[in-house]
Amino acid sequence: MIGIENYGLFIISGIMLNLTPGADTMYILGRSVSQGRKAGVLSALGISTGAVVHTLLASLGLSAVLAQSATAFNTIKYIGAAYLIYLGIKSLLSAPDHFSANEGKEDKLAKVYLQGIMTNILNPKVALFFLAFLPQFVNPANSYGPLPFLALGITFVCTGTIWCLLIVLFSSLVTAKLRKSPIISKAMNRLTGILFIGLGLGLLRARAES
Repeated sequence: MIGIENYGLFIISGIMLNLTPGADTMYILGRSVSQGRKAGVLSALGISTGAVVHTLLASLGLSAVLAQSATAFNTIKYIGAAYLIYLGIKSLLSAPDHFSANEGKEDKLAKVYLQGIMTNILNPKVALFFLAFLPQFVNPANSYGPLPFLALGITFVCTGTIWCLLIVLFSSLVTAKLRKSPIISKAMNRLTGILFIGLGLGLLRARAES
């Protein structure tokens, strides 16, 4: 299959990795719990879009720059960490925000989607993951150029998106009644802010060689 080896094993491995909680999962969960299903879905789609970008970078070999250059890796890492901390502080200081179908907050919904994209793109660990994981399932004698990497990356993104959407639906449904309480909704907003700040501080500890 266009230079791919053990595609079935790749799908199984990808699903297992998707089921393992990570920074993206926690980010999506935080959005779903504090802002509801629509914000959670857009966050998940934003994260998936960012993963597609990482797939393209890995297929073109650009992610290798992050693996070989500590300066490039740290630059992206610091920008990504600062962005997450900024979102966390913003969430701590802002009033509870909900996204229902008739509220007409398309601009804010677009921001949630874009924030998901930026959160994923600005995480160099994701770039290194794609760079390390995808080649294991590409035939060494590959003559299809970047196509095997693109096919594997898109497959991984699809399975990950399905899982993230399930998380969104479940978590937003469970916390729907809680968000109707101004006090609890405000508390969840604050917890989400703390979560984002924690993700940013965690990213600061990331190293290119890990």
